[in-house]
Amino acid sequence: MPHTADVGLIARGRDLPEAFANAAFGLFSIMTDLRRVRPIETRTIEIKEKDSEGLLFEWLNNFIYLFDAQSILFRRFEITDFAPPRLTARCAGERFDPSRHRIKLGVKSATYHLLKVDAKNNLVQVILDV
Repeated sequence: MPHTADVGLIARGRDLPEAFANAAFGLFSIMTDLRRVRPIETRTIEIKEKDSEGLLFEWLNNFIYLFDAQSILFRRFEITDFAPPRLTARCAGERFDPSRHRIKLGVKSATYHLLKVDAKNNLVQVILDV
């Protein structure tokens, strides 16, 4: 029987956009050593969902998709518009280079299990399926 494993991630910030940015940074720090990722390629990411929890879920899964489909590792996240249920961000990183990057842990997806967006305390929580 296949076995799935999970990793929990809690991110905080001075405000909720910073908590979302820190969650993305946390996701990639679980995957690789971000000190070795150069912020040389930028992408604008736009997400729209029906609520804040869905926004966090899609925000993180979008990065997992970009890594899986285009081999991009991100390390810098600047949220330029945050009005849940939408956000726009400028993100910087580079393509995975096996001579410089080592994947520590593969992440399959963010999950809704124990997912939380706490605007009062500028905190987000998510369980990642690895």
